[in-house]
Amino acid sequence: MDEHALDCVRKAGSIAGEARELGINLVVPGKTLASLANEVEAYIMEKGAKPAFPVNISINEVAAHFSPNNDDKTVFEPGDVVKVDVGAHVDGYIGDTAATVEVGSRNWQGLIEASHRALMMAVEMIGDGTPVRAIGGTVKRSILESGYRPVSNLHGHEMKRYNLHAGLSIPNIDDDTLAWIRNDMVIAVEPFATNGNGVVNNGKPGNIYRVIRDRPIKDEKAAKMLEDIRQYFGTLPFCERWCDAFSNEAAHHLKLLLRHGAISSYSILKERNGAVVSQAEHTLLVRNGKCEITTRKM
Repeated sequence: MDEHALDCVRKAGSIAGEARELGINLVVPGKTLASLANEVEAYIMEKGAKPAFPVNISINEVAAHFSPNNDDKTVFEPGDVVKVDVGAHVDGYIGDTAATVEVGSRNWQGLIEASHRALMMAVEMIGDGTPVRAIGGTVKRSILESGYRPVSNLHGHEMKRYNLHAGLSIPNIDDDTLAWIRNDMVIAVEPFATNGNGVVNNGKPGNIYRVIRDRPIKDEKAAKMLEDIRQYFGTLPFCERWCDAFSNEAAHHLKLLLRHGAISSYSILKERNGAVVSQAEHTLLVRNGKCEITTRKM
């Protein structure tokens, strides 16, 4: 990894970490999810980066893949357990980080701490040559010791330039994966803990998309929006909220692009039994045999 890439990875991680903290501090009763997402993404751009994906705001049993539309009037309510998942990129090099906060109560602090503790225990063991399955085993043991269960079908991931999920997966259980962490890898480790049975199911689309293939689009306006999407977001995820800048019919055009198979949508992930989920995540740069937290400590 050359000096430019190193600088970008570190800058992206630093900005993502700052944006995560801003987002967590904005989770207050009566605040709309849409206003939080827009403020956090604006902060990322003000700092000289771009969002690597739409801010994910996942409440209670929702584990991931929800981002509000601009007209979403949903507000945070007392007692909500909120995951704020933030990504920033600098020249395509990504920082990805998340934390969980409880709104106006302290009923779920043990669950929130369970995912954070598992993350930090994983960080301590990661370096060049660490078996991936050992990371998952450490995460699982830590969460079980806290009195909760890991979400077994969610995982962290390797990241490469303009590629949020690049090849290697980092499990939250020992899944017998025969892979190792190597120098110069950039990985996101993200334990999910729950008071449920530890499995999430796919729900309805959560307003987040990505381009998957070239398709001829006869509708000129939809074709133009696809061009704009490719130009501004490339291979990274995007959302309906961002597409409002291209057209006042963004929702209609996105549905057309979905039907034609030019884009795909991310399903909202919910705990199978409706149980509460917490998440903690850092981006790690593996360098000189050790790992460096680019998204800073929580």
